Amino acid sequence: MKEIGRLLTAMITPFKADRSVDYQGAEKLAGMLVADGSDGVVVAGTTGEAPTLSDDEKIELVKAIKKAIPNHSVVAGTGSNDTHHSVKLSERAMKAGADALLAVVPYYNKPPQEGMYQHFKAIAEVGPTIMYNIQGRTAINMTAATTLRCAELPGILGVKEASGDIDQMGLVCAGKPSGFKVWSGDDSFTLPLMAVGGHGVICVTSHLAGRSMKRLIETYVGGDNDEARRIHLGLLPVIKSLMTTAANPVPIKSVLNAMGFAAGPFRLPLVPLTDEQLQSVMKTVKAAGDLITFKTGVNVA
Repeated sequence: MKEIGRLLTAMITPFKADRSVDYQGAEKLAGMLVADGSDGVVVAGTTGEAPTLSDDEKIELVKAIKKAIPNHSVVAGTGSNDTHHSVKLSERAMKAGADALLAVVPYYNKPPQEGMYQHFKAIAEVGPTIMYNIQGRTAINMTAATTLRCAELPGILGVKEASGDIDQMGLVCAGKPSGFKVWSGDDSFTLPLMAVGGHGVICVTSHLAGRSMKRLIETYVGGDNDEARRIHLGLLPVIKSLMTTAANPVPIKSVLNAMGFAAGPFRLPLVPLTDEQLQSVMKTVKAAGDLITFKTGVNVA
């Protein structure tokens, strides 16, 4: 299977003033992200406001972004809590040029572990699949045992782990087959997860600090733990601010707008940060200094 990369940005979806998808803006942003260190992008994931995107919009985003960054990975978010729907959307995404699929553990209907296995098995028969375990949004955890069972399926590339449980992540890394990759789904777990055998991160903070996140990964892999730790600790306040001020993607999209990139409005029920919240987040971003590498020509202050 194609190497997807260690650093993937879970990309926002830019909207125009009327809240229609800004495909040109998405192409521009994807180009900026890979220029700033990302190996590729995830399109139409949580950060991309997937719950409010139609299937047609998701497919058009895949087409536009793959055209914009043909030599980098484009991973399409195609998961849902309906296996049939996920399979059909995955088929369309692969035909549109996606390099791989990102499929979340089914949410709301809370399937048993066997149901999760069958769900991912069906999607992986369509194309290379990264599973996404995030109990905070799905209300149910995919166990390490189920993850490792799925890891034996030929179409499964790896897992985006956002369980928040480093012991579970370690058990997956300890038992996984050699080709199976574990990406962090929480930016702050990038370094801890790599320390127990993780591959990289599917990242939000890389909108702002792509080169820094890339260097964190590369220095750790190269054995320079002090430098990797320096970057981790320097970015940690930014990461926590982006993840705790409001639900993702509200902070990151609000910050991009404030920095001069036309990310546009949100689709309801999401709304922007308040002025007070935005000022607080921007203060934290500014304090990170040269670790913030995303440039739009607008001062962070």
